[in-house]
Formats: sequence, C-alpha cells, structure tokens
Amino acid sequence: MKQISRKHVLKKSEPLIHDPERINFLSLRLKFPQVQISAYTREFGKNLNIAYPVMLGQLGHVMVALVDNIMVGQLGAAPLAAVSLGNSLVFIALSLGIGFSFAITPLIAEADGAGDIETGKSYFHHGIIMCGINGIFLFIVLLLAKPILYHLDQPPEVVDLAIPYLEIVAFSMIPLMLFQAYKQFADGLSQTRYAMYATLIANVVNVLFNYLLIYGIWIFPRLELQGAALGTLISRFFMLWFIWEILRRKKKFKQYFIWSKKEFLKLPIFKRLFALGFPTALQMLFEVAIFTATVFLAGTLGTNPQAANQIALNLASMTFMVAVGLGVTATIRVGNQKGKFNFKELRRIAFSTFLLVFLIEAVFAVGFIVFKDWLPTIYIDNIEVILLAAQLLIVAALFQLSDGMQVVILGALRGLQDVKIPTVICFIAYWIIGFPVSFFLGKEDVLGSMGIWYGLLAGLTASAVMLYIRFNYLSKKLLLSSEASA
Repeated sequence: MKQISRKHVLKKSEPLIHDPERINFLSLRLKFPQVQISAYTREFGKNLNIAYPVMLGQLGHVMVALVDNIMVGQLGAAPLAAVSLGNSLVFIALSLGIGFSFAITPLIAEADGAGDIETGKSYFHHGIIMCGINGIFLFIVLLLAKPILYHLDQPPEVVDLAIPYLEIVAFSMIPLMLFQAYKQFADGLSQTRYAMYATLIANVVNVLFNYLLIYGIWIFPRLELQGAALGTLISRFFMLWFIWEILRRKKKFKQYFIWSKKEFLKLPIFKRLFALGFPTALQMLFEVAIFTATVFLAGTLGTNPQAANQIALNLASMTFMVAVGLGVTATIRVGNQKGKFNFKELRRIAFSTFLLVFLIEAVFAVGFIVFKDWLPTIYIDNIEVILLAAQLLIVAALFQLSDGMQVVILGALRGLQDVKIPTVICFIAYWIIGFPVSFFLGKEDVLGSMGIWYGLLAGLTASAVMLYIRFNYLSKKLLLSSEASA
C-alpha cells in the first residue's frame, strides 16, 4: 500500500476546513470559534484608526472640565462643587445639542457609502443651520434656567459661586454647537482626525487662559471661577475657527463647501435631520440627566460628598469618551454598509466594535480599582473628599463594561438610523430602573453616595442588555430580508 505523508494529508484536507458544506462535526468544534474571533479581531485596527481621533477629541472636551476642576479645586471644596453644579445644567443642554448634531453623521456616512456627494452636501449644509439655531436656543434656555439652582436644596455658598460661572459658559454653547456640525460632517466621511486637532489645540488655549484668569497672572485680573468660564468660552471660539479653516482648505471637502441659496429651503431635509436628531438628543438627555441627578442627590448630602461625586464623575467621563469614540466608529461603519446594502458585513463589523470596547473597558475597570486611592489626590487634598471619591471609583469600575457597551451599541443602531425604540429603552433603563435605585439607596441614612452610584450601575447594565437585544434583532432581520430577495 502506498504510504501517504502527513504533509499530503493536511494538504488534501484543507478544502474541508474552508468549505462550510463539507466540514465534519469535529472540525466545526475545533475551527469555528477561531474563525469567528478572527473575523472580529481583524477589524480592530480599522476600528481604532477611525476611533482614536474621536476618542482624543472627546477626551479633549472632558479635559476642559478636568482642567477647570483641577485648577478650581486648588481654591477649595466649595468652588469645586460650584463648577460641578454649574456644569450639571450645561451638560444637560450639551447632551441635547450634541444629540441633534449626531443626526448628521449616519446620513453623511450612508451618502458616502452610496457615492452620492450632492445628497451628502445637502445634509451638511442643513446640519450647520440646525446646529447654529440649537446653539442660540440652548444659550437662552440656560440663562432662563439659572433660578432652578436656588430650588435644588444645594449649599447656598455653592449656588452663589455657580451662577456667574454658568452665565459665561452658557454663551459658549453657540460656538460649540457650530463646531459639532463640522465635526459630525467630517466624522461621517471617516475623516475624524481634524476635529481631534481642533479640540486638543483648544485645550492648550483653555489651560493658558485658565491659568491667567483664575489666579490673576501677569496683567490679567484674578477672576477665580469666572476666569475658568472665560477660558472655556475663548477655547470654544478658537475650536470653531480652527475646524472651519482646516476643512475648507482640504481638497476632499471643497465640494461640500460650495453653498447655494436653495439649500436653505429644503424642509424635508430638516425633517429628516430632526427625525434622527430629536430621539438621539433624548437618548443623550436621559443618560446625562441621570448623571446630573447624582450631582443634585450628592449635594443634599453636603459639600464634601458633592465634591467627591464630581471627581468620580470626571474620571468616569474620561474613560467613557473612549467608548464614545468607538460608538462613532460603529455609526460610521454601519452607516457605510447600510449604504452598500451589505448586511452580513454590517453585523460582523458591528460586533467587532462591541468586542473591542468590552476589552478596553475591562482594562479601565481594573485601573480604577488599583488606583482608586491615588486618582482623587490629583484634584484635591481634602482627606474626607479623597476617601469618598475612592469608594465611588469602585462602583465606577463595575459599570465601565456596561457603560461602554451601551454607548457603542447605540452608535451601531444610529448607523441603522434606528433611534425611536432605543430612546424608549434608554428612558426605561435610566429613569424606571436606575434613578429609583439611586434615589432610595442614596439617602444619608441608607448608603449615601455609594447608593447613588449603585443606581447608575443598575441603569447602565439594563440599557446595555436591552440595546444589544434590539441590535441583534434588527440586523438579523435585515440580513434575512436581503438574502430572501437575492
């Protein structure tokens, strides 16, 4: 009998491994998991290439608050708590404005995937107008909302410091919303690095003017909290100018910067942007509002618990911005595949972003636990505040995974232009499940600050689970429909 070498057997058996119709059960068990994992992990490089500028850009936004917190924290616990209180209203307004601007990205991405420049240009122009109107509207709303701070059972000295800070930062909503329009447009074309450049350089501007105006360096007056607010305002005007200047000069974007008067009057385009933007704004509002509620709940416990809450929130926000970057990536790549009607690739790419954010957030969770006693010392030297913040970081570590997953899955659903049901899911998760837990466990005679954060953990976990079920159902339905019509 002729001898058959091991090399010959392997060579002959290779088609059996690669042909799904001929794989035997044992080969399936041994090889299928490896094929599946590699199908996702090979997308990590492209995902990160799109995501990292968004991550850094979003971290840049958080860094504005971080710089304000660190510099103001040197003035004491009350000024730090005042920045937290003032920003609590700003963040609510910001969530609405950014949510509306997010409508631009999936529409641009879908038009780009279909190779339709004229449609993409129309969405871009209408998006700028929408964001400009939103900026003015939010500025006015924040000014009108100032008296609310006096009725939230907050320490009086904190409220008195927060009002002047809020008045100045509110005006910065106008340049920031216009910046968002340019940013989301560029993101939709997978050109995410320009917004990153603008944000990071703007942070240098913010640090410079904070230093000069908070402490009264050189010829500048000592304005303390108002100085921090002015630094933020100046940096946001700079950020808008920078991204406008850099985008209009790039060859890839020149066609989109050709304006026509008739573009202003297309009501169906505004309706399309609003139909996507309003539910997205509500999604962000529901999440930001529950984190804002923690500021108010912590304020009822006293100045030190509120300062500790602000430190933990700021640190958690920094890691959350990494997940936001991958959420934008999911929106862009899912939107591209939707434009190409390639739903099999759409699912594979989406799940690759889910896996990637899970792994990254797991690392952050470990980091929060390991460095929980050291991280708060960056902000303040008050021992009681440091100890409270360290406890909160343990809970923050636990919800890193669910927080990261839910924002990336939301991004994937946004790429499918599915926004209404996810909005309902977010409301249920945060306000039917999460907030009641925070309210009842966050009382001083129950668990205090820790109880507030257990509510956040419950809400974010519920959101991640329900949104995953929604995306899996929708993407499977699209895939089956396309296969049936093929």
